[in-house]
Amino acid sequence: MHRTSHETRAIRAVLTALTFALMLALALSLAGCGTAADSDAPAEVPVTQSVAFPVTVTDDAGREVTIESEPRRIVSLAPSNTEIVAALGFVDRLVGVTSFDDYPPEVATIDVIGDFASPNLEAVAAAEPDLVLATTGVQADIIAQLEDLGAVVVAVDPADLDSLFASIEMVGEVLGASEAADTLVSSMRSELDEITVAIGDAELVPCFLEIAQDPLFTAGPGTLLDDLITAAGGANVVTQEGYVGYSVEQLVTDDPAVYMATFGSMSDPADLASRPGYGDLDAVKTGRVFVLEDNLVSRPGPRVVEGVRLIAEALHPDAF
Repeated sequence: MHRTSHETRAIRAVLTALTFALMLALALSLAGCGTAADSDAPAEVPVTQSVAFPVTVTDDAGREVTIESEPRRIVSLAPSNTEIVAALGFVDRLVGVTSFDDYPPEVATIDVIGDFASPNLEAVAAAEPDLVLATTGVQADIIAQLEDLGAVVVAVDPADLDSLFASIEMVGEVLGASEAADTLVSSMRSELDEITVAIGDAELVPCFLEIAQDPLFTAGPGTLLDDLITAAGGANVVTQEGYVGYSVEQLVTDDPAVYMATFGSMSDPADLASRPGYGDLDAVKTGRVFVLEDNLVSRPGPRVVEGVRLIAEALHPDAF
């Protein structure tokens, strides 16, 4: 069928957008996989066994999984999962992590079973785990393959702060340490409360968060990043749900008071002021442009409360 040049360009644009969306989904899954932040994670809580096995949980993929006995050999397929396990006091039980896992420092001595997007299934099997903590999205097929190999797999993939707390409690139950998980969640909630008290009744600050620059992508409602902005006393100017592409024209129209960007493979805010059109932004004119540590805002783990504090300090400097 003959297509007009306009139709051809439209089809190419759609295909380009779809390709980038897939790339972005992978990049967001890998976000925060670089150098660990200098700040410390919440203190590891004492390991207190409080669950009788077998244990059955519904994981973040909606799967019902039964763990017959207390896990002693754990493979983690995501940096955030590794941080949760470590914060619960079980880093010594990790026998396999991905090449992107870099926190806490002790993980440097643990065997690497491949990267995040394509872990080596033979290496996972060789680690002889009695529990594999995976995520969803790009690892959906891997979960099925591991189960075919006889592995017990639990998917951990929270989308916001409340579901993160629930995921930590689920992992605690799976590991037989519900009390430790409750203590960790309580500590995180207390830190968030302290931030809320510090902000007080200050007005919400209109802001924008860049997660990719070419093309420009951001996070809207229904994402962990948007939830962190809300917890930090910000008003995200983005109203579209999920991770979305954004035009410079719309950005200039929204004119956020604060511009934030995660530094990584898809975003380098160092050249922000020199980008065409960006000089018109109020945030650029007033110097309210901030770089966020990927590890603290993109990994759904215990350290996101530090990410909330960083965002809050950028939005409400007088409160801190």
